Amino acid sequence: MRSLILLLVALSLTVLRASAQEDEIVANLAGGRVIIHVAQDAILFAAIDHPLEAKSVPPRVAAIGNSHIGIFFGASEWQIPAQPRPVRLDRDIQDVRPLETPGYRPPGSGEADLDAMGVAFLEKLRPLVSQLHHKIDLKPDEPLLEIVLVGYAPQDYGPEVWLVDYNVEQESVGVKSDYWQTHILRPRFTQLYPPEKHQPKTLVELRFPADLREIPLTGLIQQNDPRLVRLRSSDARFSKVVEQIERGQANKSNSQDAADFLRAALPLLAGDTHFIEGEVGERGGFDWIVPPEEPREKEQRAEDKERPPEAPTLRRKPNPNP
Repeated sequence: MRSLILLLVALSLTVLRASAQEDEIVANLAGGRVIIHVAQDAILFAAIDHPLEAKSVPPRVAAIGNSHIGIFFGASEWQIPAQPRPVRLDRDIQDVRPLETPGYRPPGSGEADLDAMGVAFLEKLRPLVSQLHHKIDLKPDEPLLEIVLVGYAPQDYGPEVWLVDYNVEQESVGVKSDYWQTHILRPRFTQLYPPEKHQPKTLVELRFPADLREIPLTGLIQQNDPRLVRLRSSDARFSKVVEQIERGQANKSNSQDAADFLRAALPLLAGDTHFIEGEVGERGGFDWIVPPEEPREKEQRAEDKERPPEAPTLRRKPNPNP
């Protein structure tokens, strides 16, 4: 947590130093936690906001390709002084398709289709990161950006969850000791689901930064947290979902029951902070259960007119019978 706070200070001071040198970019960080439940015929995901500073942005979600979503943590929004609107990595995502010829994949890369997605974001990050010229304080293994990829693998391989980390390297150049060149590295992939054979299939939970102290939902279940005990006993469906999680058979949960349980548990976990919940379908398509509170912008509405009707969306569908 300390290193991320120092990063925020370093990036914020960039604006103050810009008048003396050159205009530089400022990154706004997203912090929080994510909970993923792979159920019978859908993947449920939720993210809880944990602001890291006054200008923090919430964890954001974007459709990536036809079968995955990305949940963004870390430096997901960049403000360029000459531009009135920030650059958001969850916007204008190009349609990334699996590579027909995988070819060589460096160690730590994902499958061919995921690697293509990761490189697409790498190319989007590269010109932004290259404008950071002051020392940032990150541990060697601490990413600048983290994307949780959730979806269904091609060729009916089933549900998958990957963590994609983007690390940076810096080197001091020139006669000025406070002028640094910053380089973004190739993404590093870590598969989080499915687990190894014979391992329990339970919830996937992550935090950014990793040292957030909130107890995971599975931990609260194991501790018989009184709030969850009451929630579990309030509905027979919830009791069955919790039992399946405890047995390592979360994948056998009814999707609707699991979605309702998660929706009821989220306010207990989030307290006064914002949270979102959504669902990824087996055959593509993404729907909000609890949508983000951020307002949609006019530019997004204009882009919607160009979207084909069958294109996946993460926006709540209007109720035909209000």
